[in-house]
Amino acid sequence: MSFLDADFWIGVGVTAGVYAIFALGLQLNVGFTGLINLGQAGFMAIGAYAMGMLVVDAGWPLLLALPAAILVAIVAGALVGLPTLRLRADYFGIVTIAFSEIVRYALQNAAFTGGNQGVLGFDGGWREFQAWASNELSPIGLGGTIQLPLLIAVWATLLICLAALTILQRSPWGRVLKAIREDEDAAAALGKNVFAFKLQSLGIAAALAAVAGFFLALNVTYLYPSEFDPSFTFFGYAALILGGFASYGGVVAGAIILCALTEGLRFLDLPLSSSQSGSLRFIIVGLVLIILAMFRPQGLLGSKAEMQLRS
Repeated sequence: MSFLDADFWIGVGVTAGVYAIFALGLQLNVGFTGLINLGQAGFMAIGAYAMGMLVVDAGWPLLLALPAAILVAIVAGALVGLPTLRLRADYFGIVTIAFSEIVRYALQNAAFTGGNQGVLGFDGGWREFQAWASNELSPIGLGGTIQLPLLIAVWATLLICLAALTILQRSPWGRVLKAIREDEDAAAALGKNVFAFKLQSLGIAAALAAVAGFFLALNVTYLYPSEFDPSFTFFGYAALILGGFASYGGVVAGAIILCALTEGLRFLDLPLSSSQSGSLRFIIVGLVLIILAMFRPQGLLGSKAEMQLRS
């Protein structure tokens, strides 16, 4: 596989789209509501596993299992938020990352989730559709790009989510979230139910995580607990920092740059072992983040005005 291989970059596009959907929820929580959510990977795992088990164990169609999985993730968000959203921001972050790890270890050890063997076989119908679509694309020279239908589905969903969140953010509901981010006591003094708005923000973020988990599962073709470790959440934050806080478009740009960097650097021809090359890739990404923080702390598409408001 070469640097200019179309299949490779289609795969990168799928991964970037998944990260972007995932990070949109983080942007809603962190950038617009002021919630330090470190457990987004846990909601992603709950949504993905709910979808996989409904398809494999209950025989549900894939597209019917998705809304059910989103609902399960929203309920999980409510169950986490109800006892914890009144905590201070740093304590809430600790609770959410603990929740994420509890979910991962529970999935790894529970018999009904397949344990360490994971969940397989939920993507049969989708694979058949991909093969059919690839065959139909043969006349225009794209017959070999089996992931192209998934790329289209991921990015169409991402654009719909992006448009919906942008509309919500410009509504009175979105303006209340920003007021809560700046001073929740002042928002409460104006008669706003701060707790309810925070819970809604967390529930929407959990739903977006479930959608991202759905597409991640289709991309990797199996569900395994290690796919949902905390590093996934921190990659989402990396996309957030690259793109800029309080900018949904920035999240998309950050996810594209992050995935292009981490995957494109695989083609560096250096006299290093595979583990050393992998470490070097992440060192380079870390340096890019440090340089960006030094020269453009608001991110690529972030606003200095938002940074001043947050301070």
